Amino acid sequence: MLQPLDTITSKLLYAKWWKYLAIILLIYTIIAGFLVPVPRLHILNETIRNLYFHVTMWFGMLLTLLLSLIYSIIYLRTNNLKYDIIAEEAVKIAAFFGILGLITGMIWAQYTWGYWWNNDPRQTSAAVAVLIYFAYLILKNSMIDPEKSAKIGAVYNIFAFFAFLSLLYIVPRIADSLHPGSGGNSALGEFDLDSRMRMVFYPAILGWTFLGLWMASIRIRMRFIEEYLRFSENN
Repeated sequence: MLQPLDTITSKLLYAKWWKYLAIILLIYTIIAGFLVPVPRLHILNETIRNLYFHVTMWFGMLLTLLLSLIYSIIYLRTNNLKYDIIAEEAVKIAAFFGILGLITGMIWAQYTWGYWWNNDPRQTSAAVAVLIYFAYLILKNSMIDPEKSAKIGAVYNIFAFFAFLSLLYIVPRIADSLHPGSGGNSALGEFDLDSRMRMVFYPAILGWTFLGLWMASIRIRMRFIEEYLRFSENN
């Protein structure tokens, strides 16, 4: 039988206020993202609006993975399988965001660089980072013993998070890249993320993050029900 969650996690998991906030922020992001004026830049032009979707989804992925990391550490401290479930389901949603990030990035690349995929260091690093977490999911599902799966998965998840940070934020800055902020290129915020764009960009990060957590919370509650029914059948 799964042990109870701590009070804070339980309250946040079943709370509704941040889910309503996610809806408001995403409606605002979509409407303002297409209607608020953006800087007229060479090559980018209107495609810079993809910043509100492509980049913010990667931030949402990062924050969701940070949550997963925290609960993997909590699991290792408590041995409560509920925390491992939270960590695993958070990774699944983060990986989904990663796929969306790759797709929106490929669309952006086609309109600005002329190619869907040109082996840019950041593109390649992002793909490898997503694959690392798919390997995590495959690893966990390959083991029958739930406790063994949880412990090995939690340790893997901790190392995967720091590998993810390195692949997305360190390695691309070392190599030459077409991406802003990489290989000596100026970051977007240094020349085009003006006050109007910031008014959409930061709420978009919160909106996509809350949406991801909402999706994860639904999957987590479903897993809890499955585990409860499995325990009931065995007893």
